[in-house]
Amino acid sequence: MHKSIDELKHIATQVRRDIIRMVHAVNSGHPGGSLGCAEYFTALYGRVMNYKLPFTMEGKDEDLFFLSNGHISPVFYSTLARFGFFPVEELKTFRKLNSRLQGHPTTHDGLPGVRVASGSLGQGLSVGIGAALGKKLDGDDALVYTLHGDGELQEGQIWEALMYAAANKVDNIISTVDYNRRQIDGDTDDVLSLGDLNAKLTAFGWTVLEEPHGNDVEAVISILEKAKSETGKSKPVAIILHTEMGFGVDYMMGTHAWHGKAPNDEQMEKALQQLLLDELSDY
Repeated sequence: MHKSIDELKHIATQVRRDIIRMVHAVNSGHPGGSLGCAEYFTALYGRVMNYKLPFTMEGKDEDLFFLSNGHISPVFYSTLARFGFFPVEELKTFRKLNSRLQGHPTTHDGLPGVRVASGSLGQGLSVGIGAALGKKLDGDDALVYTLHGDGELQEGQIWEALMYAAANKVDNIISTVDYNRRQIDGDTDDVLSLGDLNAKLTAFGWTVLEEPHGNDVEAVISILEKAKSETGKSKPVAIILHTEMGFGVDYMMGTHAWHGKAPNDEQMEKALQQLLLDELSDY
């Protein structure tokens, strides 16, 4: 699927509207990180990643995506719906009983686009590496993409997986860190500092790219395409993507407070007024 820049910007705003309304409707969910990753998801699904519809779990000869920080499921679900994996109307069921759109992505209900249950932080990179090795064994030249929260990198399993991928030359994976410097308990620097993340990932044997404008869809496309050009060179590829938690909604930016808190009626309306479009396609 190849969308124009204007189309992607429009979709990113619509996705943000979806996020706000989904979380508000059930007074539960994680809007902050979801809002910050709208450009990443729209760029990935609308321009960069090669995938096929209808969805198949095997994903033979197509790129795969694994969301490791599964709590930002609202942006994932909205993106999948807006790009045709399942009906947009289903977003109404987010976090409700018997919904396929649970708070963290699951697989037992067969939601198209979801290949692994996630949200137990630290596991997604291991899963992605396994999928990437599987593609190599199958002679499949497609790529594997993973997304991680920066707070998630405080989990030890991530660093084991980083070592493993480099040692085994898993060069068909592109792993992105949503580097917004905030997590549920505060700033990452205050909770458990990541230090010089670029230097650490480099020292672990990865090719590391960094993009300071993670909420600019053109910049995100550019860094993802550059990352693709670095695959197949005997090293795994990492992207440090600087984003703003809560991007697009002024009162949610500059704080960790909206990591996992839903807006009330007044706050939702204020947010939606900041996310207006000439043509709305709200569910």
